[in-house]
Amino acid sequence: MDAVKVLCVENHSEYLEALRYMLEAAGYEVLSATSGSQGVSMLKRYAVEGVLLEYDLPDASGATVRAEMKRIKPEIPVLLYAGIGSQTPFLIRFFDSYLRKTAEPQLAFRDFDA
Repeated sequence: MDAVKVLCVENHSEYLEALRYMLEAAGYEVLSATSGSQGVSMLKRYAVEGVLLEYDLPDASGATVRAEMKRIKPEIPVLLYAGIGSQTPFLIRFFDSYLRKTAEPQLAFRDFDA
């Protein structure tokens, strides 16, 4: 069975590598882009199941890039986020739960204190 392919758009290489590591550990094949224009180009070129998109990109706002991505492939979920931090594991779990259409999405919240 082939891994689910996702696109991760992040302009900071150290954050991109951290996201790649977490996504690959969750079983995804990860394509990387470091700008909005590169991300849009890759979305056009490759079949991906989802996109993680940084809001603060060097060439455009993430909101603008997301709108263009949804215009091109409206069926592909694009999760816009602002920065990497303590919330990142939750972000990855949420993304994973959504893409895999987990029967019990509340499981994405396990291991988190209320």
